Amino acid sequence: MMFAAALLWLAGPASAPPPVVVPAPAASVVFAPPLDRPMRYRVTTRRLGRDGGLLGFSLLYDLQWQRAGRGYRLVATLRRIDSDAPPRAVRALTAVLQPLVGEAMTYLVAPDGGRIDLIDAERLWDRAMARTEALAAAADQPEAKQLAALVAALSPDERAALASADIRALLAPANAASRIGGTVSPDGDGKRETAAKVEAATAAAQPLTVESLWTIDRTTGLVLREQRQSWIVGDGGGARTLVEERIRAIEPDVS
Repeated sequence: MMFAAALLWLAGPASAPPPVVVPAPAASVVFAPPLDRPMRYRVTTRRLGRDGGLLGFSLLYDLQWQRAGRGYRLVATLRRIDSDAPPRAVRALTAVLQPLVGEAMTYLVAPDGGRIDLIDAERLWDRAMARTEALAAAADQPEAKQLAALVAALSPDERAALASADIRALLAPANAASRIGGTVSPDGDGKRETAAKVEAATAAAQPLTVESLWTIDRTTGLVLREQRQSWIVGDGGGARTLVEERIRAIEPDVS
């Protein structure tokens, strides 16, 4: 479910709520993910820390596409977690995610790429929550306590949305946010296109500018790279401070 990324997203103060899922418009891309080779997918989140520096977590996944009837099966395996955060935070979050490292998570994807469903989602949620609650019981793990409370408060629909967030972002037909209200332009020979959007948001009563940029492969229907940056803008449009950045990207061919 890219469940690990969901946990890391919950672990810190997000600069703005995750984008609302809206119906995908008619796409100018076909959906034909590569079945003949594995893929590598990295999700990196950086947030402004208490000391004024940006702290980051990076999750590396192996992806393998397969045919499943008229649609597709996607097997995603979390291979590694990297971080430059303080050791205390790294220990807490890595311990929560450790049961999922090496775990194959299977999704069923509609033929047009517009719908994603995780198989046996509750089993993975139960495993991760059991580990989180065990850590939360320890007096020296405030991060785990916060995380356990946040996850416990989620409704089943909210869990499902988090469970598929990174996979949905990978698929251009499902990633409607990249194709609504922004500017789209073809690149080079037209096999790729770039979508860009600037939005206003609010966090902790502070106005934010959220800048998003997507690179989409028209031949596969995959989002090759997504970058979302949240900035606090000074009074009068002066100096800007980057408070959060998320980058999802397919890495070079690993076959």
